[in-house]
Amino acid sequence: MVAMLVRSLSAALMLMLALPGAIAQERAVPRSDTEMKLSFAPVAQAAAPAVVNVYASRKVPDQRTALMDDPFFRQFFGRDLPQAPRRQRQQNSLGSGVIVDPSGLIVTNNHVIAEGTEVKVVLNDRREYECDVLLKDEQLDLAILKVRDPRGELPALPVGDSDALLVGDLVLAIGNPFGVGQTVTQGIVSALARSQVGISDYQFFIQTDAAINPGNSGGALVDIEGRLVGINTAIFSRGGGSNGIGFAIPSNMVKVVIESARKGGSVVELPWIGADLQPVTNDIAETLGLDRPAGVLVTGIAPDSPADKAGLQVGDLVVSVDGVEVSDPRVFNYRLATKGVGNKATLSVNRDGAVEQIPVALEPPPETTPRDEVVIDDPSPFQGATVANLSPAVAQQLGLSYRGQAGVVITEIARRSPAARIGLAPGDIIVAVNGAEVTSTAELKKLTEDEPMFWRLTLDRNGRILRLAFR
Repeated sequence: MVAMLVRSLSAALMLMLALPGAIAQERAVPRSDTEMKLSFAPVAQAAAPAVVNVYASRKVPDQRTALMDDPFFRQFFGRDLPQAPRRQRQQNSLGSGVIVDPSGLIVTNNHVIAEGTEVKVVLNDRREYECDVLLKDEQLDLAILKVRDPRGELPALPVGDSDALLVGDLVLAIGNPFGVGQTVTQGIVSALARSQVGISDYQFFIQTDAAINPGNSGGALVDIEGRLVGINTAIFSRGGGSNGIGFAIPSNMVKVVIESARKGGSVVELPWIGADLQPVTNDIAETLGLDRPAGVLVTGIAPDSPADKAGLQVGDLVVSVDGVEVSDPRVFNYRLATKGVGNKATLSVNRDGAVEQIPVALEPPPETTPRDEVVIDDPSPFQGATVANLSPAVAQQLGLSYRGQAGVVITEIARRSPAARIGLAPGDIIVAVNGAEVTSTAELKKLTEDEPMFWRLTLDRNGRILRLAFR
């Protein structure tokens, strides 16, 4: 027994004496010119030619000065002066983009080109091309451009699998920060599946500490194999500069957008299953007998929807989609979006403690009622609002729940309009006006043509009923 103890202590002592040498060997300094020359230069040199600067411009009229509208000024310089044509000035926005096809298909962020009427790209070798906008999707904050006359093949980046990324993987961010010219920064993947960022409706972001600054939007996040794994989109910053927290849209979502553009779509058709979901909190997890919060809880099912036809039920806990865990409704929507319309997804559902596999068809949201969009211009509390008939398609566009109800919803509000001044907002469902139920845009238009002494409105805002009164 004593001999065995002595042998154990001797072995432990020898291990302790050997450990520092092992650690030193792991952290050894470079011992040759080859090891000292290791760098990311080959990856950067291969990827950089496919990353472009994007310039979007539009012409806007100069704001008329108060002096031009002053009666005293007009008395001396002529009454026709205010009617003279206004000069136009050019507004420019600057960002980055990535060539993903040698024919000249370019991916960028929607917010880079959203207001532009003319779009131009400049390559790393200073070649310039005019571009057409094939697709732009505000929900996803992605857009696809097409070079008008590429004059041969252009350098393109292969699109990788963003699901293969792991926290700690090395990545390069390539773009044009602050308009100073193409820049490459290096960092690691800091986090995956960021869904509480507040950037787009389908939130599932790669977080990186590679320096991303204004002007990098639309640029490439590249792995060490030189593959595009994300489109740099936003930074977390209190002062406008990079604080080491940047966000990129995963390449698997980019693939969906590229495919939609190749099929001729002007926006991305996203799947709809007709289920309302909510995240599982600690309290809900405790009620369900779970050891930790996980999955998403089904809180509503639209009649005759794919979820209804598949047998999904209120109270079901969806744990994963095609074997990949989901922890938030936004993550769930992302998983469906990357599967694409026309396919099926298998949901792992915890129902009363038993796990079932439920296949659900991924269909486009139907416009069960023609939207009949109308701009309200009659003097009323709704003046300046654009309204549409509610349907699954309209509800998905606005991020609303849909459970088969008829109604009219506000889709847009003009700035400084009466509707904006009283606090109406896109997504508000108009339930009733002066006691009369509103079920169509035609009914609302007729009601606003009246001029009552008093207006009483009933609205549904995210499930909360608001009752407003105005003279």
